[in-house]
Amino acid sequence: MSTAFLEVSATATAERAEALSRVSERLSASDFRRLRVAWSDLHGVTRCKTLFAGAAANAMNRGVAFVSTPLLKDTSDRTALPVFNADAVADLPQFANAPNLILLPDPRTFVELPWSPGTGWVLGDSFHADGSVCEADPRRILARQVARLLDAGYRLKCGLEVEFHVYRLADDSRHLDPKNAAWPGPAPDVEMLHPGYRLLSEESADASYRVLELIEETAIGLKLPLTSLEVEFGPSQFEAVFDVMDASVAADAMVLFRSAVRQVLARHGYLATFVCRPPFPFVMSSGWHLHQSLVDLGGCNVFKPSAQPAGAPRAGLRAGLSAIGEAWLAGLLVHARGSCVLATPTVNGYARFRPNALAPTHIGWGYDDRSSLFRIVGYADDARIENRLGEPSANPYLYMASQIIGGLEGLDNDLSLAASTALLEGTSLPRNLGEALEAFQRDDTVRSQLGSPMCRIIDAAKASEWARYLASADSEEFDRREYFARF
Repeated sequence: MSTAFLEVSATATAERAEALSRVSERLSASDFRRLRVAWSDLHGVTRCKTLFAGAAANAMNRGVAFVSTPLLKDTSDRTALPVFNADAVADLPQFANAPNLILLPDPRTFVELPWSPGTGWVLGDSFHADGSVCEADPRRILARQVARLLDAGYRLKCGLEVEFHVYRLADDSRHLDPKNAAWPGPAPDVEMLHPGYRLLSEESADASYRVLELIEETAIGLKLPLTSLEVEFGPSQFEAVFDVMDASVAADAMVLFRSAVRQVLARHGYLATFVCRPPFPFVMSSGWHLHQSLVDLGGCNVFKPSAQPAGAPRAGLRAGLSAIGEAWLAGLLVHARGSCVLATPTVNGYARFRPNALAPTHIGWGYDDRSSLFRIVGYADDARIENRLGEPSANPYLYMASQIIGGLEGLDNDLSLAASTALLEGTSLPRNLGEALEAFQRDDTVRSQLGSPMCRIIDAAKASEWARYLASADSEEFDRREYFARF
């Protein structure tokens, strides 16, 4: 790697230099031992290269090489595209024969891991060896959409409301017995922490105090803006809520939170899973509700009704939002089916969309309506849209990018908002991953904004996942092996 890689890749900025100076000082401290340079794969799972001492300091400027195939994996960790077949990757020549990519750390994301003394953690951005950006990097996709939105004079603010399950690992090591190894392997046996069906129960929360304490300590140690931890309705189900953040910061926080919680709880004998529906009887689905609002460059929430611009063509108060908010919402509605595979990317997630389950079944909106896909909540400065489509294992960069793509389409075309779902039900959501993939392949706007490399990989990885599910003899066992202990 060239020492001039920063200049070749056009990433040498004053902001980066300032952040790098702070990180370099920490890396030179005597108690520093290792640096994990991490990135998010297609499925939002963190992968990393672990570097020591001098190698870590050099990597901050020179980057670190890593094999490119993790960006091409499906949910079973199979490479979804045959990279050694020239014809199969003719439209992705940079991935032919599994070359290295360069992972350049973003010093703004540096944190120290409170559960691993002497260990730093930093997110990286992927580049090809010639310094060109890797267009198949999900974090790059969101950065590009954030830049588009900034050019329009806005920033997207996001609040995270994430449901998940935590189980105690049973005293059973059959899943680690080499005679039982498979691809993917069996999931471990687990026990519940609380029996469920007592929403917000104080007794259930107190019975789960050690797990909640570990999550709280981890979030505080990582400086994540966690505002509450709650007992959800289902057995062994919980919810974490975070304060509002800029979209890019929120996406990074989601990646770090999920990975950190799973690591810390595993060290204490627990399994945290962000899969939508763990494969057990009477389980309750977990969702990821993404709260969003737009602010102008002065920080003012432009969704609030009083933010109505002078001379606006519509009154814009049907949904309790400004005309800007209504147009943004209209764009989200138009592209909801096409972006569904980005918000609910697994076979498992589609079982959540059922009547009377606090989850959407149709594309529409409602004011403070938890059955709606888009729920309008908040008042005045807090006016916002809650997207209830996502599952908690979704890739946050692609999920949030899809919101900007749809919302900007609404703003650019001054789209009108149809009647509320309280009056008229709209188009049904996809019933399964196969239908969601077909809808994604028909949405030219979403695909053009994601770019052909990203779309090609999503198409291949999700087609592989769907085909393996259809071919499975036992759908519950497929869920256990494919998702439960892996996400």
